[in-house]
Amino acid sequence: MRLLVIEDNREILANVADYLTGQGHLVDCAENGPGGLHLALTEAYDLIVLDIGLPGMDGYAVCTRLRDAGCSIPIIMLTARDALDDRLHGLKSGADDYLVKPFALAELAARIEAVLRRSGGHARQLRVGDLVLDADSLRVERAGQSLKLNPTCLKILELLMRKSPATVRREALEEALWGDSPPSSDSLRSHMHLLRQIVDKPFPEPLLHTMHGIGYRLGKGDHGA
Repeated sequence: MRLLVIEDNREILANVADYLTGQGHLVDCAENGPGGLHLALTEAYDLIVLDIGLPGMDGYAVCTRLRDAGCSIPIIMLTARDALDDRLHGLKSGADDYLVKPFALAELAARIEAVLRRSGGHARQLRVGDLVLDADSLRVERAGQSLKLNPTCLKILELLMRKSPATVRREALEEALWGDSPPSSDSLRSHMHLLRQIVDKPFPEPLLHTMHGIGYRLGKGDHGA
């Protein structure tokens, strides 16, 4: 799994990162709220370990900003605060679990496994803004309106929603769709055009953005075209 750990205590950060790396995970680190938020919004992670008492922007604000941006990455909050109100605040801001300091590294690893297991490693209902995809029924809705997509567009949409709000490179999309034998024509661009016509055109706010020379991202904001 690729994990992001946002923690301002360097000793705790190093210990957590070293332990999780030893467990076979890829770990990125941030020491403040704005830096952690930037990484979470621009890179693709399976889970975020988020401290509450961060400089620049606390963990509650980071979590809220991520959820408001349509980011569904599981989040485990770390804090020295053990009051019920603090735990409830964390959960209400969008966290999936809560771990009080001091904690055993083995317990953190077990919590990570449990959170990922509850989501099946992948969320079954994906949501970006007002766009919802049920990964079991393959039903797609935006603003309560049912959308009909062909199988290729469905697969593209699911990939983009699982990585949202990170950018997915063209090469990664082509490999996921066609393996080592992509069509000679620019089929991906044609499918993206069709997907945009269905997912974005009837609605006031675009969610599908072209990152020129890189790939595509799905999310709120105009970072692209």
